[in-house]
Amino acid sequence: MPKDKDYYKMLGVDKSATKDEIKKAYKRLAKKYHPDLNKDGGATEKFKEINEAAAVLGDDEKRAQYDQFGTTAEQFTGGRGFDFNDFGFDFGDFASFDFGDIFDRFFSSGSSFGSRRRGPKSGADLRYDIEITLEEAAFGASKQIVVPRLVKCGSCDGTGAESKSDIVECPDCNGNGAVRKTQRTPFGIFSTTTTCRKCRGSGEFVKNVCPECDGTGVIRKNTKIDIKIPAGADDGTNLRVSGEGEAGEKGARAGDLYVVVHVKEHDVFERDGDDINVKVSIPFTIAALGGEIEVPTLKGSAKLKIPPGTQPSTVFRMKEKGIPNLHHDFVGSQNVEVIVKVPEKLTPRQKELLREFENESGKKGFFGSVFG
Repeated sequence: MPKDKDYYKMLGVDKSATKDEIKKAYKRLAKKYHPDLNKDGGATEKFKEINEAAAVLGDDEKRAQYDQFGTTAEQFTGGRGFDFNDFGFDFGDFASFDFGDIFDRFFSSGSSFGSRRRGPKSGADLRYDIEITLEEAAFGASKQIVVPRLVKCGSCDGTGAESKSDIVECPDCNGNGAVRKTQRTPFGIFSTTTTCRKCRGSGEFVKNVCPECDGTGVIRKNTKIDIKIPAGADDGTNLRVSGEGEAGEKGARAGDLYVVVHVKEHDVFERDGDDINVKVSIPFTIAALGGEIEVPTLKGSAKLKIPPGTQPSTVFRMKEKGIPNLHHDFVGSQNVEVIVKVPEKLTPRQKELLREFENESGKKGFFGSVFG
Protein backbone atom coordinates (compact mmCIF):
# COMPACT_ATOMS: atom_id res chain seq x y z
CA MET A 1 0.00 0.00 0.00
CA PRO A 2 1.50 3.36 -0.94
CA LYS A 3 2.72 5.26 2.09
CA ASP A 4 0.97 8.43 1.01
CA LYS A 5 -2.45 6.81 1.44
CA ASP A 6 -3.48 8.24 4.78
CA TYR A 7 -6.16 6.07 6.36
CA TYR A 8 -6.50 8.41 9.33
CA LYS A 9 -7.19 11.29 6.99
CA MET A 10 -9.72 9.21 5.04
CA LEU A 11 -11.74 8.70 8.23
CA GLY A 12 -11.07 12.21 9.54
CA VAL A 13 -9.43 11.12 12.80
CA ASP A 14 -6.06 11.66 14.48
CA LYS A 15 -3.39 8.96 14.72
CA SER A 16 -4.07 8.83 18.45
CA ALA A 17 -7.79 8.13 17.88
CA THR A 18 -9.35 5.40 20.00
CA LYS A 19 -11.28 2.51 18.55
CA ASP A 20 -14.51 4.11 19.64
CA GLU A 21 -13.61 7.33 17.82
CA ILE A 22 -12.67 5.41 14.67
CA LYS A 23 -15.90 3.47 14.92
CA LYS A 24 -18.00 6.64 15.15
CA ALA A 25 -16.17 8.20 12.22
CA TYR A 26 -16.64 5.11 10.07
CA LYS A 27 -20.33 4.86 10.90
CA ARG A 28 -20.92 8.48 10.00
CA LEU A 29 -18.98 8.32 6.71
CA ALA A 30 -20.37 4.94 5.64
CA LYS A 31 -23.91 6.24 5.87
CA LYS A 32 -22.93 9.43 4.08
CA TYR A 33 -21.18 7.81 1.10
CA HIS A 34 -23.03 4.53 0.76
CA PRO A 35 -23.83 4.05 -2.98
CA ASP A 36 -27.47 3.25 -2.22
CA LEU A 37 -27.85 6.46 -0.23
CA ASN A 38 -25.56 8.83 -2.13
CA LYS A 39 -25.91 8.99 -5.92
CA ASP A 40 -23.04 11.46 -6.45
CA GLY A 41 -20.38 10.33 -8.91
CA GLY A 42 -17.57 10.08 -6.37
CA ALA A 43 -19.58 8.42 -3.60
CA THR A 44 -18.75 4.85 -4.63
CA GLU A 45 -15.00 5.50 -4.68
CA LYS A 46 -15.19 7.32 -1.35
CA PHE A 47 -17.14 4.45 0.15
CA LYS A 48 -14.45 1.99 -0.99
CA GLU A 49 -11.76 4.16 0.61
CA ILE A 50 -13.40 4.42 4.03
CA ASN A 51 -14.04 0.67 4.08
CA GLU A 52 -10.42 0.04 3.23
CA ALA A 53 -9.34 2.42 5.99
CA ALA A 54 -11.70 0.80 8.49
CA ALA A 55 -10.41 -2.65 7.63
CA VAL A 56 -6.92 -1.61 8.69
CA LEU A 57 -7.51 0.80 11.58
CA GLY A 58 -10.15 -1.42 13.13
CA ASP A 59 -7.71 -4.30 13.51
CA ASP A 60 -4.98 -3.85 16.15
CA GLU A 61 -2.42 -5.96 14.29
CA LYS A 62 -3.01 -4.31 10.92
CA ARG A 63 -3.06 -0.86 12.46
CA ALA A 64 0.30 -1.45 14.14
CA GLN A 65 1.68 -2.79 10.84
CA TYR A 66 0.39 0.28 8.98
CA ASP A 67 1.70 2.74 11.58
CA GLN A 68 5.17 1.18 11.45
CA PHE A 69 5.59 0.36 7.78
CA GLY A 70 2.89 2.35 5.99
CA THR A 71 1.46 -0.81 4.50
CA THR A 72 -1.33 -3.25 5.30
CA ALA A 73 -0.80 -6.64 6.84
CA GLU A 74 -2.06 -8.50 3.76
CA GLN A 75 0.51 -6.80 1.53
CA PHE A 76 3.28 -7.27 4.04
CA THR A 77 2.52 -10.90 5.02
CA GLY A 78 0.03 -12.15 2.45
CA GLY A 79 -2.83 -12.11 4.96
CA ARG A 80 -6.52 -11.88 4.07
CA GLY A 81 -8.41 -8.71 3.17
CA PHE A 82 -11.37 -6.97 4.79
CA ASP A 83 -14.00 -9.66 5.40
CA PHE A 84 -17.48 -8.17 5.74
CA ASN A 85 -18.89 -11.69 6.13
CA ASP A 86 -17.15 -12.00 9.50
CA PHE A 87 -19.64 -9.62 11.00
CA GLY A 88 -22.78 -10.41 9.01
CA PHE A 89 -22.54 -7.76 6.27
CA ASP A 90 -25.21 -8.21 3.58
CA PHE A 91 -24.43 -6.41 0.32
CA GLY A 92 -28.07 -6.82 -0.74
CA ASP A 93 -29.27 -4.61 2.11
CA PHE A 94 -26.75 -1.77 2.40
CA ALA A 95 -29.38 0.92 2.74
CA SER A 96 -30.99 -0.50 5.88
CA PHE A 97 -27.92 -2.01 7.54
CA ASP A 98 -26.68 -0.58 10.83
CA PHE A 99 -23.03 0.24 10.22
CA GLY A 100 -22.53 0.54 13.94
CA ASP A 101 -23.35 -3.16 14.28
CA ILE A 102 -20.74 -3.97 11.67
CA PHE A 103 -18.03 -2.09 13.46
CA ASP A 104 -19.08 -3.38 16.90
CA ARG A 105 -18.42 -6.90 15.73
CA PHE A 106 -15.31 -5.87 13.83
CA PHE A 107 -13.68 -4.29 16.87
CA SER A 108 -14.76 -7.02 19.31
CA SER A 109 -13.46 -10.03 17.47
CA GLY A 110 -11.38 -9.23 14.43
CA SER A 111 -11.43 -12.49 12.48
CA SER A 112 -14.23 -14.87 13.46
CA PHE A 113 -13.33 -17.71 11.13
CA GLY A 114 -11.92 -19.83 13.90
CA SER A 115 -15.13 -19.61 15.90
CA ARG A 116 -17.53 -20.84 13.24
CA ARG A 117 -17.33 -24.46 14.29
CA ARG A 118 -20.81 -25.57 15.31
CA GLY A 119 -21.27 -27.52 18.51
CA PRO A 120 -23.61 -30.49 18.77
CA LYS A 121 -27.30 -29.55 18.81
CA SER A 122 -29.35 -29.97 21.98
CA GLY A 123 -32.29 -32.34 21.95
CA ALA A 124 -35.83 -31.21 21.21
CA ASP A 125 -38.43 -30.64 23.92
CA LEU A 126 -41.47 -32.93 23.95
CA ARG A 127 -45.10 -32.57 25.09
CA TYR A 128 -47.24 -35.28 26.64
CA ASP A 129 -50.93 -34.83 27.55
CA ILE A 130 -52.23 -36.84 30.51
CA GLU A 131 -55.78 -37.22 31.87
CA ILE A 132 -56.33 -37.66 35.61
CA THR A 133 -59.27 -37.83 38.02
CA LEU A 134 -60.37 -35.01 40.28
CA GLU A 135 -59.17 -37.01 43.30
CA GLU A 136 -55.70 -37.40 41.74
CA ALA A 137 -55.62 -33.69 41.01
CA ALA A 138 -56.60 -32.89 44.60
CA PHE A 139 -54.21 -35.17 46.44
CA GLY A 140 -51.47 -35.86 43.90
CA ALA A 141 -50.53 -39.11 42.22
CA SER A 142 -47.62 -41.06 40.79
CA LYS A 143 -48.00 -42.01 37.16
CA GLN A 144 -45.92 -43.98 34.68
CA ILE A 145 -46.21 -42.88 31.08
CA VAL A 146 -44.74 -44.27 27.86
CA VAL A 147 -43.15 -41.66 25.60
CA PRO A 148 -41.88 -42.41 22.07
CA ARG A 149 -38.69 -40.37 21.69
CA LEU A 150 -35.13 -40.27 20.40
CA VAL A 151 -32.64 -41.61 22.94
CA LYS A 152 -28.86 -41.85 22.87
CA CYS A 153 -27.61 -44.85 20.94
CA GLY A 154 -26.17 -47.38 23.38
CA SER A 155 -23.86 -48.98 20.80
CA CYS A 156 -21.86 -45.84 20.02
CA ASP A 157 -22.69 -43.83 23.15
CA GLY A 158 -24.17 -41.13 20.94
CA THR A 159 -21.06 -40.46 18.83
CA GLY A 160 -22.49 -41.94 15.63
CA ALA A 161 -19.19 -43.73 14.94
CA GLU A 162 -18.49 -47.45 14.89
CA SER A 163 -15.47 -46.77 17.12
CA LYS A 164 -13.78 -43.70 18.59
CA SER A 165 -10.94 -44.00 16.09
CA ASP A 166 -13.45 -43.44 13.28
CA ILE A 167 -13.96 -39.80 14.40
CA VAL A 168 -11.44 -37.65 12.56
CA GLU A 169 -10.92 -34.00 11.68
CA CYS A 170 -13.02 -32.99 8.69
CA PRO A 171 -10.72 -32.93 5.63
CA ASP A 172 -12.79 -30.31 3.78
CA CYS A 173 -12.66 -27.57 6.43
CA ASN A 174 -9.66 -28.76 8.49
CA GLY A 175 -11.84 -28.95 11.58
CA ASN A 176 -13.07 -25.35 11.38
CA GLY A 177 -16.65 -26.29 10.55
CA ALA A 178 -16.77 -23.66 7.80
CA VAL A 179 -15.33 -23.13 4.34
CA ARG A 180 -14.04 -19.70 3.25
CA LYS A 181 -14.18 -18.35 -0.26
CA THR A 182 -12.36 -15.12 -1.25
CA GLN A 183 -13.20 -13.10 -4.34
CA ARG A 184 -12.23 -9.76 -5.84
CA THR A 185 -15.08 -7.27 -6.44
CA PRO A 186 -15.28 -3.59 -7.48
CA PHE A 187 -15.30 -2.74 -3.76
CA GLY A 188 -12.15 -4.72 -3.04
CA ILE A 189 -11.35 -8.22 -1.87
CA PHE A 190 -14.16 -9.84 0.11
CA SER A 191 -14.53 -13.20 1.73
CA THR A 192 -17.61 -15.31 2.34
CA THR A 193 -17.85 -18.16 4.79
CA THR A 194 -20.34 -21.03 4.60
CA THR A 195 -20.99 -24.03 6.80
CA CYS A 196 -18.99 -27.05 5.71
CA ARG A 197 -21.28 -29.48 3.90
CA LYS A 198 -19.22 -32.53 4.72
CA CYS A 199 -19.31 -32.18 8.52
CA ARG A 200 -22.33 -29.82 8.70
CA GLY A 201 -20.35 -27.39 10.81
CA SER A 202 -19.16 -29.81 13.49
CA GLY A 203 -15.54 -29.90 12.31
CA GLU A 204 -15.50 -33.69 12.66
CA PHE A 205 -16.03 -36.46 10.16
CA VAL A 206 -17.00 -40.06 10.87
CA LYS A 207 -15.25 -42.56 8.62
CA ASN A 208 -17.33 -45.59 9.62
CA VAL A 209 -20.80 -44.93 11.03
CA CYS A 210 -22.45 -46.91 13.80
CA PRO A 211 -24.64 -49.63 12.22
CA GLU A 212 -27.18 -49.38 15.03
CA CYS A 213 -28.08 -45.69 14.52
CA ASP A 214 -26.68 -45.13 10.99
CA GLY A 215 -24.36 -42.44 12.30
CA THR A 216 -27.05 -40.24 13.87
CA GLY A 217 -26.07 -41.09 17.47
CA VAL A 218 -29.73 -41.55 18.42
CA ILE A 219 -32.41 -44.21 18.06
CA ARG A 220 -36.19 -44.04 18.49
CA LYS A 221 -37.55 -45.91 21.47
CA ASN A 222 -40.67 -46.11 23.66
CA THR A 223 -39.49 -45.05 27.11
CA LYS A 224 -41.26 -45.51 30.44
CA ILE A 225 -41.04 -42.37 32.56
CA ASP A 226 -42.29 -41.93 36.14
CA ILE A 227 -43.90 -38.58 36.86
CA LYS A 228 -45.46 -37.05 39.95
CA ILE A 229 -48.72 -35.15 39.78
CA PRO A 230 -48.57 -32.52 42.56
CA ALA A 231 -51.50 -32.05 44.94
CA GLY A 232 -53.66 -29.19 43.69
CA ALA A 233 -52.95 -29.68 39.99
CA ASP A 234 -55.60 -28.11 37.78
CA ASP A 235 -56.71 -28.51 34.20
CA GLY A 236 -53.89 -27.14 32.04
CA THR A 237 -51.17 -27.47 34.70
CA ASN A 238 -47.82 -27.82 32.89
CA LEU A 239 -45.17 -30.05 34.49
CA ARG A 240 -41.56 -29.81 33.29
CA VAL A 241 -39.47 -32.98 33.55
CA SER A 242 -35.88 -31.91 32.94
CA GLY A 243 -33.78 -33.99 30.55
CA GLU A 244 -36.60 -36.34 29.55
CA GLY A 245 -37.09 -34.92 26.06
CA GLU A 246 -35.27 -36.17 22.99
CA ALA A 247 -31.56 -36.93 23.16
CA GLY A 248 -29.12 -34.28 22.01
CA GLU A 249 -26.82 -34.64 19.04
CA LYS A 250 -23.58 -36.48 19.81
CA GLY A 251 -23.77 -36.20 23.58
CA ALA A 252 -25.33 -32.73 23.74
CA ARG A 253 -27.92 -31.91 26.38
CA ALA A 254 -31.25 -33.69 26.08
CA GLY A 255 -34.45 -31.68 25.75
CA ASP A 256 -37.15 -31.46 28.40
CA LEU A 257 -40.51 -33.20 28.66
CA TYR A 258 -43.56 -31.03 29.31
CA VAL A 259 -46.54 -32.92 30.74
CA VAL A 260 -49.85 -31.10 30.33
CA VAL A 261 -52.53 -32.16 32.83
CA HIS A 262 -56.20 -32.58 31.92
CA VAL A 263 -58.70 -33.26 34.75
CA LYS A 264 -61.75 -35.40 34.00
CA GLU A 265 -65.23 -34.14 34.89
CA HIS A 266 -66.54 -35.68 38.11
CA ASP A 267 -69.93 -37.35 38.45
CA VAL A 268 -70.63 -35.73 41.84
CA PHE A 269 -68.36 -32.75 42.41
CA GLU A 270 -67.77 -29.56 40.48
CA ARG A 271 -64.44 -27.80 40.94
CA ASP A 272 -64.25 -24.03 41.46
CA GLY A 273 -60.60 -23.11 41.92
CA ASP A 274 -59.56 -24.62 45.26
CA ASP A 275 -63.19 -25.18 46.30
CA ILE A 276 -65.52 -27.97 45.27
CA ASN A 277 -69.30 -27.76 45.00
CA VAL A 278 -71.83 -30.52 45.58
CA LYS A 279 -75.64 -30.70 45.76
CA VAL A 280 -77.30 -32.89 48.39
CA SER A 281 -81.00 -33.72 48.81
CA ILE A 282 -82.51 -33.66 52.32
CA PRO A 283 -86.05 -34.51 53.50
CA PHE A 284 -88.31 -31.53 54.17
CA THR A 285 -88.66 -32.76 57.75
CA ILE A 286 -84.92 -32.34 58.40
CA ALA A 287 -85.01 -28.96 56.71
CA ALA A 288 -87.82 -27.96 59.06
CA LEU A 289 -86.71 -29.70 62.28
CA GLY A 290 -82.94 -29.84 61.76
CA GLY A 291 -80.72 -32.88 62.04
CA GLU A 292 -77.49 -34.46 60.88
CA ILE A 293 -76.83 -35.89 57.43
CA GLU A 294 -73.96 -37.62 55.66
CA VAL A 295 -72.47 -35.92 52.63
CA PRO A 296 -69.87 -37.20 50.15
CA THR A 297 -66.38 -35.64 50.15
CA LEU A 298 -63.24 -36.31 48.14
CA LYS A 299 -62.00 -38.45 51.05
CA GLY A 300 -65.23 -40.34 51.71
CA SER A 301 -68.37 -39.38 53.62
CA ALA A 302 -68.61 -36.77 56.39
CA LYS A 303 -71.36 -35.59 58.75
CA LEU A 304 -73.02 -32.22 58.30
CA LYS A 305 -75.41 -30.56 60.78
CA ILE A 306 -78.55 -29.04 59.32
CA PRO A 307 -80.11 -26.36 61.53
CA PRO A 308 -83.91 -26.14 61.92
CA GLY A 309 -85.67 -23.99 59.37
CA THR A 310 -83.12 -24.53 56.61
CA GLN A 311 -84.41 -23.10 53.35
CA PRO A 312 -84.05 -24.73 49.92
CA SER A 313 -80.75 -23.98 48.10
CA THR A 314 -78.97 -23.00 51.32
CA VAL A 315 -75.20 -23.49 50.92
CA PHE A 316 -73.13 -24.85 53.81
CA ARG A 317 -69.36 -24.38 53.80
CA MET A 318 -67.19 -27.25 55.00
CA LYS A 319 -63.73 -25.83 55.65
CA GLU A 320 -60.61 -27.62 54.34
CA LYS A 321 -62.67 -30.26 52.55
CA GLY A 322 -61.71 -28.90 49.16
CA ILE A 323 -58.47 -28.98 47.15
CA PRO A 324 -54.98 -27.96 48.34
CA ASN A 325 -53.60 -24.89 46.64
CA LEU A 326 -50.85 -25.79 44.20
CA HIS A 327 -48.53 -22.97 45.26
CA HIS A 328 -49.48 -22.12 48.86
CA ASP A 329 -50.15 -23.89 52.16
CA PHE A 330 -53.90 -23.57 51.88
CA VAL A 331 -56.82 -25.97 51.41
CA GLY A 332 -60.10 -24.93 49.85
CA SER A 333 -63.60 -25.69 51.13
CA GLN A 334 -66.45 -27.92 50.09
CA ASN A 335 -69.66 -26.03 49.42
CA VAL A 336 -72.80 -28.11 50.01
CA GLU A 337 -76.06 -26.85 48.52
CA VAL A 338 -79.11 -28.54 50.06
CA ILE A 339 -82.06 -29.44 47.89
CA VAL A 340 -85.20 -29.90 50.01
CA LYS A 341 -87.00 -33.00 48.84
CA VAL A 342 -90.79 -32.92 49.06
CA PRO A 343 -92.46 -36.37 49.24
CA GLU A 344 -94.60 -37.23 46.25
CA LYS A 345 -96.91 -39.67 48.13
CA LEU A 346 -98.33 -39.33 51.65
CA THR A 347 -100.47 -41.58 53.79
CA PRO A 348 -103.83 -40.28 55.02
CA ARG A 349 -102.35 -39.90 58.49
CA GLN A 350 -99.41 -37.83 57.14
CA LYS A 351 -101.80 -35.58 55.26
CA GLU A 352 -103.88 -35.12 58.38
CA LEU A 353 -100.85 -34.13 60.45
CA LEU A 354 -99.74 -31.63 57.83
CA ARG A 355 -103.18 -30.05 57.74
CA GLU A 356 -103.06 -29.72 61.51
CA PHE A 357 -99.66 -28.05 61.17
CA GLU A 358 -101.09 -25.73 58.55
CA ASN A 359 -104.00 -24.77 60.75
CA GLU A 360 -101.77 -24.08 63.74
CA SER A 361 -99.32 -22.03 61.70
CA GLY A 362 -102.12 -19.85 60.39
CA LYS A 363 -101.17 -20.39 56.78
CA LYS A 364 -104.20 -22.11 55.42
CA GLY A 365 -104.30 -23.61 52.03
CA PHE A 366 -100.58 -24.31 51.46
CA PHE A 367 -100.36 -27.97 52.44
CA GLY A 368 -103.91 -28.57 51.30
CA SER A 369 -103.04 -27.44 47.82
CA VAL A 370 -99.84 -29.46 47.73
CA PHE A 371 -101.01 -32.75 49.20
CA GLY A 372 -104.68 -32.67 48.21
